[in-house]
Amino acid sequence: MTRSRTLITLGVMLSLFMASMESTVVATAMPTIVGHLGGLASYSWVFSAFILASATTVPIYGKFSDVYGRRPVFAAAMGLFLLGSLLCGLAQSMSQLIAFRAMQGLGAGGLMTLAFIIVGTLYSYEQRARMQGLFSGVWGISSVAGPLLGGFLVDQVSWHWVFFINLLPGALAWALIWFLWVDVARPAGAAPRVDFLGAGLLAAGVVTLLLGLFEIGGRTGASSLSGVPLLALAVVLFAALAAVERRAADPVLPLPLFRDRLFAAACGHGIFAGCAVFGSVAFVPLFVQAVLRTSATAAGATLMPLMLGWVLASVVGSRLLLRIGYRAVALTGMILLTLGTFQMSRIGVHASQLSLLAGLAPMGIGMGLSVPSLLIAVQTSVPRRVLGTATSTLQFSRSMGGALGVSVMGALLSFRLHAALAAAGMDPTGGKAVALVNRLLDPLARSEAAGALAGTLREALAGAIQSVFVIALVAAALGLAATAMVPRGRIAQLAARREEAGARSVPKISP
Repeated sequence: MTRSRTLITLGVMLSLFMASMESTVVATAMPTIVGHLGGLASYSWVFSAFILASATTVPIYGKFSDVYGRRPVFAAAMGLFLLGSLLCGLAQSMSQLIAFRAMQGLGAGGLMTLAFIIVGTLYSYEQRARMQGLFSGVWGISSVAGPLLGGFLVDQVSWHWVFFINLLPGALAWALIWFLWVDVARPAGAAPRVDFLGAGLLAAGVVTLLLGLFEIGGRTGASSLSGVPLLALAVVLFAALAAVERRAADPVLPLPLFRDRLFAAACGHGIFAGCAVFGSVAFVPLFVQAVLRTSATAAGATLMPLMLGWVLASVVGSRLLLRIGYRAVALTGMILLTLGTFQMSRIGVHASQLSLLAGLAPMGIGMGLSVPSLLIAVQTSVPRRVLGTATSTLQFSRSMGGALGVSVMGALLSFRLHAALAAAGMDPTGGKAVALVNRLLDPLARSEAAGALAGTLREALAGAIQSVFVIALVAAALGLAATAMVPRGRIAQLAARREEAGARSVPKISP
Protein backbone atom coordinates (compact mmCIF):
# COMPACT_ATOMS: atom_id res chain seq x y z
CA MET A 1 0.00 0.00 0.00
CA THR A 2 2.80 2.40 0.87
CA ARG A 3 4.59 1.71 -2.41
CA SER A 4 1.41 2.17 -4.43
CA ARG A 5 0.62 5.42 -2.65
CA THR A 6 4.14 6.67 -3.39
CA LEU A 7 3.81 5.86 -7.08
CA ILE A 8 0.36 7.45 -7.26
CA THR A 9 1.79 10.55 -5.61
CA LEU A 10 4.55 10.54 -8.23
CA GLY A 11 1.92 10.44 -10.98
CA VAL A 12 0.10 13.36 -9.44
CA MET A 13 3.37 15.28 -9.15
CA LEU A 14 4.12 14.66 -12.81
CA SER A 15 0.73 16.06 -13.79
CA LEU A 16 1.38 19.16 -11.69
CA PHE A 17 4.86 19.43 -13.17
CA MET A 18 3.47 19.29 -16.69
CA ALA A 19 0.62 21.73 -16.10
CA SER A 20 2.79 24.36 -14.44
CA MET A 21 5.57 23.92 -17.01
CA GLU A 22 3.05 24.47 -19.81
CA SER A 23 1.72 27.63 -18.24
CA THR A 24 5.09 29.33 -17.77
CA VAL A 25 6.62 28.09 -21.02
CA VAL A 26 3.76 29.55 -23.03
CA ALA A 27 3.84 32.85 -21.12
CA THR A 28 7.37 33.60 -22.29
CA ALA A 29 6.89 32.15 -25.77
CA MET A 30 3.66 33.98 -26.64
CA PRO A 31 5.17 37.32 -27.70
CA THR A 32 7.34 35.56 -30.28
CA ILE A 33 4.56 33.19 -31.36
CA VAL A 34 2.11 36.03 -31.87
CA GLY A 35 4.76 38.06 -33.65
CA HIS A 36 5.26 35.19 -36.10
CA LEU A 37 1.67 34.10 -36.66
CA GLY A 38 -0.48 37.18 -36.23
CA GLY A 39 -0.01 40.25 -34.09
CA LEU A 40 -0.95 41.96 -30.89
CA ALA A 41 -4.70 41.78 -31.61
CA SER A 42 -4.64 38.01 -30.99
CA TYR A 43 -2.28 38.10 -28.00
CA SER A 44 -4.81 37.85 -25.18
CA TRP A 45 -7.03 35.42 -27.10
CA VAL A 46 -4.28 32.81 -27.25
CA PHE A 47 -4.32 32.87 -23.44
CA SER A 48 -8.07 33.29 -23.21
CA ALA A 49 -8.86 30.24 -25.36
CA PHE A 50 -6.90 28.01 -22.99
CA ILE A 51 -8.24 29.62 -19.82
CA LEU A 52 -11.81 29.74 -21.13
CA ALA A 53 -11.86 26.01 -21.84
CA SER A 54 -10.13 25.03 -18.60
CA ALA A 55 -12.23 27.35 -16.43
CA THR A 56 -15.44 26.03 -17.97
CA THR A 57 -14.65 22.40 -17.27
CA VAL A 58 -13.09 22.60 -13.77
CA PRO A 59 -16.32 22.16 -11.75
CA ILE A 60 -17.63 19.61 -14.24
CA TYR A 61 -14.54 17.43 -13.79
CA GLY A 62 -14.95 17.65 -10.02
CA LYS A 63 -18.55 16.48 -10.14
CA PHE A 64 -17.78 13.73 -12.65
CA SER A 65 -14.98 12.46 -10.40
CA ASP A 66 -17.41 12.26 -7.48
CA VAL A 67 -19.86 10.27 -9.62
CA TYR A 68 -17.71 8.13 -11.93
CA GLY A 69 -14.46 7.95 -9.93
CA ARG A 70 -11.12 9.75 -10.02
CA ARG A 71 -9.30 7.27 -12.27
CA PRO A 72 -11.29 7.38 -15.53
CA VAL A 73 -11.88 11.13 -15.31
CA PHE A 74 -8.18 11.82 -14.74
CA ALA A 75 -7.28 9.59 -17.69
CA ALA A 76 -9.74 11.38 -19.98
CA ALA A 77 -8.46 14.81 -18.94
CA MET A 78 -4.85 13.78 -19.49
CA GLY A 79 -5.67 12.35 -22.91
CA LEU A 80 -7.31 15.59 -24.03
CA PHE A 81 -4.43 17.68 -22.73
CA LEU A 82 -1.78 15.61 -24.49
CA LEU A 83 -3.69 15.56 -27.78
CA GLY A 84 -4.12 19.33 -27.57
CA SER A 85 -0.41 19.78 -26.81
CA LEU A 86 0.57 17.70 -29.83
CA LEU A 87 -1.73 19.63 -32.15
CA CYS A 88 -0.57 23.00 -30.76
CA GLY A 89 2.99 22.06 -31.63
CA LEU A 90 1.88 21.21 -35.17
CA ALA A 91 -0.22 24.37 -35.67
CA GLN A 92 0.44 26.27 -38.89
CA SER A 93 -1.72 29.36 -38.28
CA MET A 94 -2.99 31.50 -35.44
CA SER A 95 -6.54 30.18 -35.84
CA GLN A 96 -5.28 26.61 -35.54
CA LEU A 97 -3.20 27.45 -32.49
CA ILE A 98 -6.17 29.09 -30.75
CA ALA A 99 -8.42 26.11 -31.52
CA PHE A 100 -5.87 23.59 -30.27
CA ARG A 101 -5.15 25.69 -27.18
CA ALA A 102 -8.86 25.41 -26.40
CA MET A 103 -8.62 21.62 -26.70
CA GLN A 104 -5.57 21.66 -24.47
CA GLY A 105 -7.52 23.71 -21.96
CA LEU A 106 -10.37 21.19 -21.94
CA GLY A 107 -7.91 18.66 -20.56
CA ALA A 108 -6.05 21.06 -18.31
CA GLY A 109 -9.26 21.90 -16.48
CA GLY A 110 -9.23 18.38 -15.09
CA LEU A 111 -5.53 17.92 -14.42
CA MET A 112 -5.01 20.42 -11.62
CA THR A 113 -8.42 19.68 -10.14
CA LEU A 114 -8.04 15.88 -10.13
CA ALA A 115 -4.51 16.15 -8.78
CA PHE A 116 -5.66 18.06 -5.70
CA ILE A 117 -8.75 15.87 -5.30
CA ILE A 118 -6.61 12.72 -5.34
CA VAL A 119 -4.23 14.21 -2.79
CA GLY A 120 -7.17 15.29 -0.64
CA THR A 121 -8.55 11.74 -0.77
CA LEU A 122 -5.23 9.97 -0.24
CA TYR A 123 -3.87 11.89 2.76
CA SER A 124 -5.14 13.16 6.10
CA TYR A 125 -5.11 16.88 6.84
CA GLU A 126 -1.82 16.61 8.77
CA GLN A 127 -0.22 14.73 5.89
CA ARG A 128 -1.62 17.17 3.33
CA ALA A 129 -0.08 20.09 5.18
CA ARG A 130 3.31 18.37 5.17
CA MET A 131 3.02 17.08 1.60
CA GLN A 132 2.22 20.58 0.37
CA GLY A 133 5.88 21.47 0.68
CA LEU A 134 6.88 18.53 -1.52
CA PHE A 135 4.23 19.32 -4.12
CA SER A 136 5.20 22.98 -4.07
CA GLY A 137 8.82 22.02 -4.62
CA VAL A 138 7.95 19.99 -7.73
CA TRP A 139 5.64 22.76 -8.94
CA GLY A 140 8.34 25.33 -8.27
CA ILE A 141 11.08 23.47 -10.13
CA SER A 142 8.87 23.21 -13.20
CA SER A 143 7.72 26.82 -12.85
CA VAL A 144 11.27 28.13 -12.62
CA ALA A 145 12.52 25.87 -15.40
CA GLY A 146 9.52 26.69 -17.61
CA PRO A 147 10.27 30.35 -18.37
CA LEU A 148 13.95 29.61 -18.93
CA LEU A 149 13.26 26.57 -21.09
CA GLY A 150 10.57 28.42 -23.01
CA GLY A 151 12.90 31.32 -23.70
CA PHE A 152 15.68 28.95 -24.74
CA LEU A 153 13.43 26.98 -27.09
CA VAL A 154 12.08 30.15 -28.70
CA ASP A 155 15.50 31.75 -29.07
CA GLN A 156 17.49 28.68 -30.07
CA VAL A 157 15.18 25.97 -31.45
CA SER A 158 11.50 26.57 -32.32
CA TRP A 159 8.38 27.68 -30.46
CA HIS A 160 6.66 24.44 -31.51
CA TRP A 161 8.68 22.55 -28.90
CA VAL A 162 7.14 24.45 -25.99
CA PHE A 163 4.11 22.19 -26.52
CA PHE A 164 5.88 18.94 -27.38
CA ILE A 165 7.65 18.86 -24.00
CA ASN A 166 4.36 17.86 -22.34
CA LEU A 167 4.08 14.50 -24.04
CA LEU A 168 6.52 12.29 -22.12
CA PRO A 169 5.74 13.33 -18.51
CA GLY A 170 2.03 13.38 -19.32
CA ALA A 171 2.08 9.82 -20.66
CA LEU A 172 3.94 8.57 -17.59
CA ALA A 173 1.53 10.31 -15.21
CA TRP A 174 -1.42 8.79 -17.07
CA ALA A 175 0.04 5.29 -16.74
CA LEU A 176 0.77 5.60 -13.01
CA ILE A 177 -2.73 6.76 -12.12
CA TRP A 178 -4.49 4.37 -14.49
CA PHE A 179 -2.74 1.22 -13.32
CA LEU A 180 -2.38 1.95 -9.59
CA TRP A 181 -5.35 3.99 -8.41
CA VAL A 182 -8.52 2.09 -7.48
CA ASP A 183 -11.61 4.14 -6.69
CA VAL A 184 -13.85 3.53 -3.69
CA ALA A 185 -16.62 1.17 -4.77
CA ARG A 186 -20.07 2.74 -4.97
CA PRO A 187 -22.99 1.02 -3.24
CA ALA A 188 -24.63 -1.68 -5.36
CA GLY A 189 -27.49 -0.38 -7.42
CA ALA A 190 -26.52 3.28 -6.93
CA ALA A 191 -27.15 5.07 -10.21
CA PRO A 192 -24.83 7.97 -11.05
CA ARG A 193 -26.57 11.34 -10.94
CA VAL A 194 -25.08 14.00 -13.14
CA ASP A 195 -26.53 17.48 -13.45
CA PHE A 196 -26.10 17.75 -17.21
CA LEU A 197 -28.44 20.73 -17.52
CA GLY A 198 -26.48 22.64 -14.88
CA ALA A 199 -23.17 21.68 -16.51
CA GLY A 200 -24.43 22.89 -19.89
CA LEU A 201 -25.67 26.21 -18.50
CA LEU A 202 -22.42 26.74 -16.60
CA ALA A 203 -20.30 26.06 -19.69
CA ALA A 204 -22.51 28.25 -21.89
CA GLY A 205 -22.47 31.08 -19.35
CA VAL A 206 -18.70 31.09 -18.93
CA VAL A 207 -18.03 30.86 -22.67
CA THR A 208 -20.52 33.63 -23.45
CA LEU A 209 -19.12 35.89 -20.74
CA LEU A 210 -15.53 35.54 -21.90
CA LEU A 211 -16.44 35.85 -25.58
CA GLY A 212 -18.28 39.07 -24.77
CA LEU A 213 -15.26 40.47 -22.96
CA PHE A 214 -12.97 39.47 -25.81
CA GLU A 215 -15.30 41.04 -28.37
CA ILE A 216 -15.19 44.32 -26.44
CA GLY A 217 -11.43 44.14 -26.05
CA GLY A 218 -10.77 43.31 -29.68
CA ARG A 219 -12.65 46.27 -31.11
CA THR A 220 -12.66 50.03 -30.77
CA GLY A 221 -15.22 52.78 -31.02
CA ALA A 222 -18.89 51.98 -31.51
CA SER A 223 -18.06 48.46 -32.75
CA SER A 224 -16.83 47.57 -29.25
CA LEU A 225 -20.49 47.58 -28.16
CA SER A 226 -20.97 44.37 -30.15
CA GLY A 227 -19.90 42.44 -27.08
CA VAL A 228 -22.67 43.88 -24.88
CA PRO A 229 -25.39 41.45 -26.10
CA LEU A 230 -23.10 38.56 -25.25
CA LEU A 231 -22.58 39.92 -21.74
CA ALA A 232 -26.34 40.33 -21.33
CA LEU A 233 -26.86 36.75 -22.51
CA ALA A 234 -24.25 35.57 -20.00
CA VAL A 235 -26.22 37.23 -17.19
CA VAL A 236 -29.38 35.43 -18.33
CA LEU A 237 -27.55 32.09 -18.50
CA PHE A 238 -26.09 32.49 -15.01
CA ALA A 239 -29.53 33.40 -13.64
CA ALA A 240 -30.95 30.26 -15.24
CA LEU A 241 -28.04 28.27 -13.78
CA ALA A 242 -28.82 29.51 -10.28
CA ALA A 243 -32.48 28.52 -10.67
CA VAL A 244 -31.60 25.05 -11.97
CA GLU A 245 -28.96 24.38 -9.31
CA ARG A 246 -31.39 25.21 -6.50
CA ARG A 247 -33.66 22.39 -7.68
CA ALA A 248 -31.03 19.86 -8.79
CA ALA A 249 -30.70 16.76 -6.60
CA ASP A 250 -26.92 16.66 -7.13
CA PRO A 251 -25.86 20.05 -8.57
CA VAL A 252 -22.63 20.52 -10.50
CA LEU A 253 -22.21 23.91 -8.77
CA PRO A 254 -22.87 23.33 -5.05
CA LEU A 255 -24.86 26.45 -4.12
CA PRO A 256 -25.54 25.19 -0.53
CA LEU A 257 -21.77 25.16 0.12
CA PHE A 258 -21.69 28.92 -0.46
CA ARG A 259 -23.70 29.34 2.73
CA ASP A 260 -20.56 28.30 4.56
CA ARG A 261 -18.55 31.43 5.31
CA LEU A 262 -15.15 29.74 4.87
CA PHE A 263 -16.03 28.25 1.50
CA ALA A 264 -17.61 31.46 0.17
CA ALA A 265 -14.67 33.63 1.30
CA ALA A 266 -12.16 31.16 -0.16
CA CYS A 267 -13.93 31.30 -3.53
CA GLY A 268 -13.94 35.11 -3.40
CA HIS A 269 -10.21 35.02 -2.70
CA GLY A 270 -9.73 32.65 -5.64
CA ILE A 271 -11.52 34.93 -8.11
CA PHE A 272 -9.69 38.12 -7.18
CA ALA A 273 -6.24 36.63 -6.50
CA GLY A 274 -6.45 34.64 -9.73
CA CYS A 275 -7.35 37.79 -11.63
CA ALA A 276 -4.43 39.73 -10.13
CA VAL A 277 -1.71 37.11 -10.53
CA PHE A 278 -2.59 35.08 -13.61
CA GLY A 279 -3.63 38.20 -15.47
CA SER A 280 -0.33 39.89 -14.63
CA VAL A 281 1.75 36.85 -15.58
CA ALA A 282 0.21 36.93 -19.07
CA PHE A 283 1.44 40.48 -19.70
CA VAL A 284 4.80 40.63 -17.90
CA PRO A 285 6.66 38.86 -20.76
CA LEU A 286 5.06 41.26 -23.25
CA PHE A 287 6.32 44.24 -21.26
CA VAL A 288 9.82 42.84 -20.83
CA GLN A 289 10.26 41.87 -24.47
CA ALA A 290 8.48 44.68 -26.31
CA VAL A 291 9.06 47.64 -23.95
CA LEU A 292 12.37 46.75 -22.29
CA ARG A 293 13.52 45.14 -25.58
CA THR A 294 15.01 41.97 -24.09
CA SER A 295 14.99 38.35 -25.22
CA ALA A 296 12.43 35.67 -24.42
CA THR A 297 14.99 34.07 -22.09
CA ALA A 298 15.30 37.31 -20.11
CA ALA A 299 11.52 37.56 -19.96
CA GLY A 300 11.39 34.07 -18.49
CA ALA A 301 14.00 34.95 -15.87
CA THR A 302 11.89 37.96 -14.84
CA LEU A 303 9.10 35.63 -13.69
CA MET A 304 11.42 33.55 -11.51
CA PRO A 305 11.01 35.63 -8.31
CA LEU A 306 7.24 35.15 -8.47
CA MET A 307 7.59 31.39 -8.90
CA LEU A 308 10.32 30.98 -6.28
CA GLY A 309 8.42 33.15 -3.81
CA TRP A 310 5.30 31.05 -4.36
CA VAL A 311 7.22 27.81 -3.77
CA LEU A 312 9.07 28.88 -0.64
CA ALA A 313 6.00 30.49 0.89
CA SER A 314 3.94 27.36 0.18
CA VAL A 315 6.44 25.21 2.05
CA VAL A 316 6.60 27.55 5.03
CA GLY A 317 2.91 28.44 5.07
CA SER A 318 1.73 24.83 4.88
CA ARG A 319 3.87 23.95 7.90
CA LEU A 320 2.55 26.96 9.80
CA LEU A 321 -1.01 25.69 9.31
CA LEU A 322 -0.31 22.99 11.91
CA ARG A 323 0.66 25.68 14.45
CA ILE A 324 -1.38 28.81 13.77
CA GLY A 325 -4.74 29.71 12.23
CA TYR A 326 -5.32 29.46 8.48
CA ARG A 327 -6.88 32.94 8.42
CA ALA A 328 -3.68 34.58 9.70
CA VAL A 329 -1.57 32.82 7.08
CA ALA A 330 -3.94 33.73 4.25
CA LEU A 331 -4.26 37.38 5.34
CA THR A 332 -0.49 37.80 5.53
CA GLY A 333 -0.23 36.46 2.01
CA MET A 334 -2.87 38.78 0.61
CA ILE A 335 -1.25 41.84 2.20
CA LEU A 336 2.00 40.94 0.45
CA LEU A 337 0.17 40.29 -2.82
CA THR A 338 -1.47 43.72 -2.64
CA LEU A 339 1.87 45.41 -1.97
CA GLY A 340 3.40 43.59 -4.94
CA THR A 341 0.65 44.67 -7.34
CA PHE A 342 1.03 48.25 -6.07
CA GLN A 343 4.68 48.15 -7.08
CA MET A 344 3.76 46.73 -10.50
CA SER A 345 1.19 49.48 -11.06
CA ARG A 346 3.99 52.09 -10.91
CA ILE A 347 6.14 50.75 -13.75
CA GLY A 348 6.63 52.73 -16.96
CA VAL A 349 8.64 52.83 -20.16
CA HIS A 350 11.84 53.58 -18.20
CA ALA A 351 11.32 50.81 -15.65
CA SER A 352 14.09 48.32 -14.99
CA GLN A 353 13.85 44.58 -14.55
CA LEU A 354 14.81 45.13 -10.92
CA SER A 355 11.63 47.13 -10.33
CA LEU A 356 9.63 44.28 -11.82
CA LEU A 357 11.34 41.80 -9.52
CA ALA A 358 10.44 43.97 -6.53
CA GLY A 359 6.78 43.63 -7.42
CA LEU A 360 6.67 40.02 -8.60
CA ALA A 361 8.44 38.51 -5.57
CA PRO A 362 5.87 39.60 -2.95
CA MET A 363 3.09 38.60 -5.34
CA GLY A 364 4.49 35.08 -5.44
CA ILE A 365 4.96 34.93 -1.67
CA GLY A 366 1.41 36.16 -1.19
CA MET A 367 -0.04 33.41 -3.38
CA GLY A 368 2.16 30.80 -1.72
CA LEU A 369 0.83 31.72 1.71
CA SER A 370 -2.84 32.21 0.87
CA VAL A 371 -3.74 29.57 -1.72
CA PRO A 372 -2.61 26.37 0.09
CA SER A 373 -3.95 27.50 3.46
CA LEU A 374 -7.46 28.11 2.12
CA LEU A 375 -7.42 24.98 -0.04
CA ILE A 376 -6.45 22.73 2.87
CA ALA A 377 -8.97 24.45 5.14
CA VAL A 378 -11.81 23.89 2.67
CA GLN A 379 -10.83 20.27 2.00
CA THR A 380 -10.73 19.62 5.74
CA SER A 381 -14.09 21.22 6.47
CA VAL A 382 -16.38 19.76 3.77
CA PRO A 383 -17.89 16.24 3.91
CA ARG A 384 -15.84 13.70 1.97
CA ARG A 385 -18.74 12.88 -0.35
CA VAL A 386 -18.45 16.39 -1.85
CA LEU A 387 -14.66 16.70 -1.60
CA GLY A 388 -14.23 16.59 -5.37
CA THR A 389 -16.99 19.11 -6.01
CA ALA A 390 -15.72 21.52 -3.34
CA THR A 391 -12.09 21.28 -4.49
CA SER A 392 -12.99 21.78 -8.15
CA THR A 393 -15.24 24.74 -7.34
CA LEU A 394 -12.37 26.40 -5.48
CA GLN A 395 -10.07 25.68 -8.43
CA PHE A 396 -12.80 27.03 -10.72
CA SER A 397 -12.88 30.31 -8.83
CA ARG A 398 -9.15 30.83 -9.45
CA SER A 399 -9.40 29.73 -13.09
CA MET A 400 -12.37 32.01 -13.62
CA GLY A 401 -10.51 34.86 -11.97
CA GLY A 402 -7.56 34.29 -14.28
CA ALA A 403 -9.82 34.12 -17.33
CA LEU A 404 -11.62 37.33 -16.36
CA GLY A 405 -8.29 38.97 -15.56
CA VAL A 406 -6.74 38.17 -18.93
CA SER A 407 -9.90 39.17 -20.80
CA VAL A 408 -10.48 42.46 -18.95
CA MET A 409 -6.79 43.34 -19.02
CA GLY A 410 -6.60 42.51 -22.71
CA ALA A 411 -9.61 44.73 -23.39
CA LEU A 412 -8.07 47.60 -21.44
CA LEU A 413 -4.69 47.09 -23.12
CA SER A 414 -6.26 47.28 -26.57
CA PHE A 415 -8.31 50.37 -25.70
CA ARG A 416 -5.41 52.26 -24.12
CA LEU A 417 -2.99 51.35 -26.91
CA HIS A 418 -5.40 52.48 -29.63
CA ALA A 419 -6.08 55.72 -27.78
CA ALA A 420 -2.37 56.47 -27.25
CA LEU A 421 -1.48 55.78 -30.88
CA ALA A 422 -4.38 57.92 -32.11
CA ALA A 423 -3.24 60.76 -29.82
CA ALA A 424 0.27 60.49 -31.31
CA GLY A 425 -1.13 60.86 -34.82
CA MET A 426 -0.77 57.19 -35.80
CA ASP A 427 -3.55 55.05 -37.25
CA PRO A 428 -3.93 52.21 -34.69
CA THR A 429 -5.31 49.85 -37.34
CA GLY A 430 -2.98 50.94 -40.11
CA GLY A 431 -0.51 48.56 -41.67
CA LYS A 432 2.51 50.53 -40.49
CA ALA A 433 1.51 50.45 -36.81
CA VAL A 434 0.63 46.75 -36.98
CA ALA A 435 3.95 45.93 -38.65
CA LEU A 436 5.86 47.84 -35.96
CA VAL A 437 4.05 45.95 -33.22
CA ASN A 438 4.94 42.65 -34.84
CA ARG A 439 8.58 43.69 -35.09
CA LEU A 440 8.70 44.69 -31.44
CA LEU A 441 7.36 41.24 -30.54
CA ASP A 442 9.71 39.37 -32.88
CA PRO A 443 13.32 39.48 -31.57
CA LEU A 444 14.70 38.68 -35.02
CA ALA A 445 13.04 41.74 -36.55
CA ARG A 446 13.27 44.05 -33.55
CA SER A 447 16.27 45.96 -34.88
CA GLU A 448 14.16 47.04 -37.85
CA ALA A 449 11.73 48.75 -35.47
CA ALA A 450 14.16 51.42 -34.37
CA GLY A 451 13.39 55.08 -34.73
CA ALA A 452 10.95 57.69 -33.55
CA LEU A 453 7.86 55.69 -34.45
CA ALA A 454 9.13 52.68 -32.52
CA GLY A 455 9.81 54.92 -29.52
CA THR A 456 6.28 56.28 -29.68
CA LEU A 457 4.91 52.77 -29.89
CA ARG A 458 6.98 51.59 -26.92
CA GLU A 459 5.70 54.48 -24.80
CA ALA A 460 2.12 53.75 -25.83
CA LEU A 461 2.53 50.06 -25.09
CA ALA A 462 4.17 50.77 -21.71
CA GLY A 463 1.31 53.04 -20.69
CA ALA A 464 -1.27 50.48 -21.79
CA ILE A 465 0.40 47.66 -19.86
CA GLN A 466 0.73 49.87 -16.78
CA SER A 467 -3.06 50.24 -16.78
CA VAL A 468 -3.28 46.44 -16.85
CA PHE A 469 -1.31 46.27 -13.62
CA VAL A 470 -3.61 48.86 -12.05
CA ILE A 471 -6.44 46.37 -12.65
CA ALA A 472 -4.31 43.75 -10.87
CA LEU A 473 -3.93 46.10 -7.89
CA VAL A 474 -7.70 46.61 -7.64
CA ALA A 475 -8.27 42.85 -7.85
CA ALA A 476 -5.67 42.17 -5.14
CA ALA A 477 -7.29 44.71 -2.82
CA LEU A 478 -10.67 43.04 -3.32
CA GLY A 479 -9.05 39.66 -2.67
CA LEU A 480 -7.66 41.01 0.60
CA ALA A 481 -11.15 42.15 1.61
CA ALA A 482 -12.59 38.70 0.77
CA THR A 483 -9.86 36.96 2.79
CA ALA A 484 -10.64 39.17 5.78
CA MET A 485 -14.09 37.51 5.81
CA VAL A 486 -12.57 34.07 6.48
CA PRO A 487 -13.59 32.89 9.99
CA ARG A 488 -10.89 32.33 12.59
CA GLY A 489 -9.88 28.79 13.44
CA ARG A 490 -7.33 26.03 12.96
CA ILE A 491 -7.16 23.05 10.66
CA ALA A 492 -7.43 20.60 13.58
CA GLN A 493 -10.70 22.18 14.67
CA LEU A 494 -12.16 21.80 11.18
CA ALA A 495 -11.15 18.15 11.07
CA ALA A 496 -12.73 17.50 14.46
CA ARG A 497 -16.03 19.03 13.35
CA ARG A 498 -16.11 16.89 10.21
CA GLU A 499 -15.38 13.75 12.22
CA GLU A 500 -18.24 14.63 14.54
CA ALA A 501 -20.53 14.83 11.51
CA GLY A 502 -19.55 11.28 10.62
CA ALA A 503 -17.98 11.98 7.24
CA ARG A 504 -15.20 9.41 6.83
CA SER A 505 -13.76 7.96 3.63
CA VAL A 506 -10.65 5.80 2.99
CA PRO A 507 -9.44 5.29 -0.61
CA LYS A 508 -8.70 1.82 -1.89
CA ILE A 509 -5.51 1.35 -3.85
CA SER A 510 -3.84 -1.69 -5.25
CA PRO A 511 -1.14 -3.36 -3.15
